[in-house]
Amino acid sequence: MERILITGALGQIGTELTVRLREIYGEENVLATDINAPAEGPLKGKPFKILDVRRYDEMVSIADEFKPDTIMHMAALLSATCESKPLIAWDINMGGLVNALEVARKRKAKFFTPSSIGAFGPSTPKKDAPQTTIQRPTTMYGVNKVAGELLCDYYFDKFGVDTRGLRFPGLISHIKEPGGGTTDYAVEIYFEAVKAGKYTSCIGEGTYMDMMYMDDAIDAVIQLMETDAENLVDRNAFNVSAMSIEPEMIAREIRKHIPGFELDYDVDPVRQGIAESWPDSIDTSEAERQWGFNPMFDLEKMTAEMINAIKDKV
Repeated sequence: MERILITGALGQIGTELTVRLREIYGEENVLATDINAPAEGPLKGKPFKILDVRRYDEMVSIADEFKPDTIMHMAALLSATCESKPLIAWDINMGGLVNALEVARKRKAKFFTPSSIGAFGPSTPKKDAPQTTIQRPTTMYGVNKVAGELLCDYYFDKFGVDTRGLRFPGLISHIKEPGGGTTDYAVEIYFEAVKAGKYTSCIGEGTYMDMMYMDDAIDAVIQLMETDAENLVDRNAFNVSAMSIEPEMIAREIRKHIPGFELDYDVDPVRQGIAESWPDSIDTSEAERQWGFNPMFDLEKMTAEMINAIKDKV
């Protein structure tokens, strides 16, 4: 990768991905875009273009000017938001994806877009869901992600576009708070633990979901994109995760740092239903075998990092 165009750069993943890529490849070689300009944070005052990914001509114009050899398409609505706005979700998630793929095809650019554990459904094996398995999601977000995986495979097989992707679990970060995801509680719980010493979870006790610290997620994107194409049997998209956890497990780790932390529950039926439709855990062995995936953060290490970083902010 030499010149990288990023869509959705102000999102939960996009912000930290843009910062890291600029550290590695140079600020002038990484162009961030999103539907709004950054009002604050690490991308404010840096190279940036306004882009609604549904507007193909605008995307073409930006790409023609910047001349990327790699496109990272991060723009999307998240799981819970997709359920409340399914038609808008299809328009943004699928319309934006096909536009970005077309730009990559015409420019002969490498292409990355994230998938999700949301691409799985109730008929997927609940334990150690494999790389290739039944994918019959029951949410608009999941339908978008499965369709996106297939569309990326199509562009690779039909047009030779070097498409690659990861099925992300819940991503946990102290830099950019999430918005509209089923796994958001696993970020919110740390912020509220530091600020208030207590948290009310919208996800029920005993509900296991895969999670990963954001640093590991960003490293995985870069490692996958820098891997020689000949090493890849799969492309769209690799299972990645670092831990399968439920709320009480996080609470126990937090209490090692904040002994009086209290956790209670007010379960949101929409998000709970989405969570229960996903596997409890996924098998990451193909990512490990094909390109060396190896996350560095477990729950204990991640919790210490999160609490220390949030304490420095508040």
